[in-house]
Amino acid sequence: MTKAPFSAVILSLIFAAVSSALDAPRPDLILIMADDFGYECVTANGGESYRTPHLDRLAAAGARFEQCHTLPLCTPTRVQLMTGRYNVRNYLNFGTLPRSETTFAHRLKQAGYATGICGKWQLGRESDAPRHFGFDEACLWQHTRRPPRYANPGLEYEGVEKDFTGGEYGPGLVNDFALDFLTRHKGGPFFLYYPMILTHDPFQATPDSPDWDPNTVGERENRHLKHFAEMTAWMDKMVGRVDAKLAELGIRDNTLLMFIGDNGTHRSVTSRFQGSDYRGGKGSTTRHGTHVPFIASWPAKIREGRVNRDLISTADFLPTMCEAAGVAVPTDIDGVSFLPQLRGERGIPRDWLYCWYSPRQRADRTVREFAWDHRHKLYRDGRFFDLVADPDETSPLNFTQLEGKSAAAAAKRLQAVLDRFQDARPAELDRRFEQTTKSPLP
Repeated sequence: MTKAPFSAVILSLIFAAVSSALDAPRPDLILIMADDFGYECVTANGGESYRTPHLDRLAAAGARFEQCHTLPLCTPTRVQLMTGRYNVRNYLNFGTLPRSETTFAHRLKQAGYATGICGKWQLGRESDAPRHFGFDEACLWQHTRRPPRYANPGLEYEGVEKDFTGGEYGPGLVNDFALDFLTRHKGGPFFLYYPMILTHDPFQATPDSPDWDPNTVGERENRHLKHFAEMTAWMDKMVGRVDAKLAELGIRDNTLLMFIGDNGTHRSVTSRFQGSDYRGGKGSTTRHGTHVPFIASWPAKIREGRVNRDLISTADFLPTMCEAAGVAVPTDIDGVSFLPQLRGERGIPRDWLYCWYSPRQRADRTVREFAWDHRHKLYRDGRFFDLVADPDETSPLNFTQLEGKSAAAAAKRLQAVLDRFQDARPAELDRRFEQTTKSPLP
């Protein structure tokens, strides 16, 4: 028998590999984001105050990222997450996503994905807003109004308001929508964005709480800090329900399920974390305000548990999902895909993170801008910190008298990052902000 030339064998192997990759089904995508839920709250991360068995199980068999950072507040994070662009480029004010923006739902929908969103909106009161931003289906709280979110809630389904008065629990109704969406689109591919209502205050009883009262009306009743732990347990249970439904439908293996928080825990909550007390820092630009859990599960690609310390920004989720779905990664974004890291490869880890943070509520034009790496952090105003020696940023170093080549070099690198975004803010956004503050925000 005549043997094929070596080059022909190599070419056939390459062709087979490419064909296999092209024939591989695109993954279904789920991004779950808990509200006001910091890194310290997950047991797998070293948390000691709460029960998170479903998240812990996903982490044990998937990928747990130790350095994922958001912005310190919900709307800024949501805008950056959905667009893949830093707030300096597109953030207008609290509760607004400019309608000129392109979201991850737009990009995946254009590629043939069924798209759905359920949970907290808070990005514009126009009834068509979710569909305008690329979502085929929506079940939302705080879309066209702001009713109660927990016991006997008010929700919007496709922009149509619906009030519940029979002892229903808002997070449970939203989860029911998520499971129904998965069931109806099990043939795939689909993308479900699930920005959860939990665990934001007010801290009220859940249906699993001893003092649950189905007759509760409004968000001023039955409030107590003790309920935060119960709300955390319910949130974890809802993640478990999604995971179980995927298995029941037979689509768990090729579904990339990612879980993150949107910012740090509420300041009234102090948790035990790795042997010490850890106070929530929502709104703070320290780690207490930006450091969130990130757990990814994708059995087809992540076959054993691993821990990753690469720096991850919320801007990075859009390009990662695009790459996973075989969608061209846009060039007008700031995010960096971490898909290789999900597959156990080195990828192109970030050298730094950047944040332009401005709550911009009413006439508040405050801006905090900073860049950091694993060891050092530099603010636009010149404050410079060693995050290893001073993780809570209590004692800024003298920027002009740094001792040691490492710190001086880090300061120079981080200053170059800030210089890169010196003129990135579009003047039109600030003009629009001035117009919105002439009258009170709704």
